[in-house]
Amino acid sequence: MTGPIDLSSRAVDLRELMDDPDCDPATLDRTLRRFALVNAAVSGWRSVWRTHVVPALPPTGRARVLDLGCGGGDLARSLVRWARSDGFDLEVVGVDPDPRAIAAAERQTTAGVTFRAQSSGDLVAAGERFDVVVSNHVLHHLDDAERGAFLRDSAELAVGRSVHSDIRRSVSAYRLYAIGASFVSAGTFIREDGLRSIRRSFTVPELAAALPSGWRAEPASPHRVLAVRG
Repeated sequence: MTGPIDLSSRAVDLRELMDDPDCDPATLDRTLRRFALVNAAVSGWRSVWRTHVVPALPPTGRARVLDLGCGGGDLARSLVRWARSDGFDLEVVGVDPDPRAIAAAERQTTAGVTFRAQSSGDLVAAGERFDVVVSNHVLHHLDDAERGAFLRDSAELAVGRSVHSDIRRSVSAYRLYAIGASFVSAGTFIREDGLRSIRRSFTVPELAAALPSGWRAEPASPHRVLAVRG
């Protein structure tokens, strides 16, 4: 019988099943498609849109938002939908270095949203700029060097603000997710990878200590943490 999971520190050696380039493609595809349901329930992005993204958008003209590590594209599509509801003209570009994620994202066409199989470094090299740069559930995937490069690129790409949202590690987050994910995880990596993600994720003080100058860590909806610049 296994003992309780130790959540006192980040489990940085854990890897998520979907990050394996040789993982089952059908299971990965189901996982990416079902992320929309999971993120709607747990990510808190509707609130982040209002409190952090909207204030950084230009008051007139078309705004551009970049979603780094967009996965199946559910956040990018949600941002455009909220923008229309709130009276903003918004273009969202979703990028992910994994072509499998982009293939899944492109299966659903949404006006105002485009997807590209690119990295943040590719966009910096091309001289692209965006009013706001966002990501969801990316930071905990990265090692120290990768995170540093990701945040430098984000700062370079953002004319105004960068907002990166992730899970906040806690016993309650782990327990609640273990129960809730069981209802939507059949045939996917969602439950196992979500629990691994929580174990890899940051507390607010840990993220604050890991961020470079000019960035701040903020607590968000109960089990979330934000890295914000601008």
